[in-house]
Amino acid sequence: MRTTLTLIGVCAAVFLLPEPGRAQDSAPQRSALLAEVARCRTITTDAERLTCFDRAAGALDAAERQGEVVVVDRGQIREARRQLFGFEMPALPSMFARDEAKERIDAVETTLLSAGQGLDGKWLFRLADGSEWRQIDSDPVRFQNRAGMDVRVRRAALGSYQLTAGRSRAVRVRRQ
Repeated sequence: MRTTLTLIGVCAAVFLLPEPGRAQDSAPQRSALLAEVARCRTITTDAERLTCFDRAAGALDAAERQGEVVVVDRGQIREARRQLFGFEMPALPSMFARDEAKERIDAVETTLLSAGQGLDGKWLFRLADGSEWRQIDSDPVRFQNRAGMDVRVRRAALGSYQLTAGRSRAVRVRRQ
């Protein structure tokens, strides 16, 4: 439940740091509350500018306290990307578009909590980071099934993922 609330909060994020050289039409839509704070900077009279900033900052603070606006830093975005690794969510990339090339996660390393075979003979891997991955290929899986074993999940070809437990062969998996 907490992860779901975190993801909802991140999806409602307001980005405060502009990215130089990025076209305006491809940038995420700026909150009206943040736009008002930026507008206050253009006022030349000190008293009027201060009044504008006080009003705009108060409205932004109230909206944040009520959960209408969520402000996140880049570290929180990185953590959300890590938590979302393996999920396909076409609506999220525009929210996380800034610096995506250098922020992209290609692999996650964690440990095994448990693994078991379903009735179909496919394995379900539960990892320490809270993720669950189900085998999607039909090749036999041979590994030492013990909690605490090092596990690496990496991006593979054509949007697929491969999981390696210990020194086992890579198993094609999908995030559950």
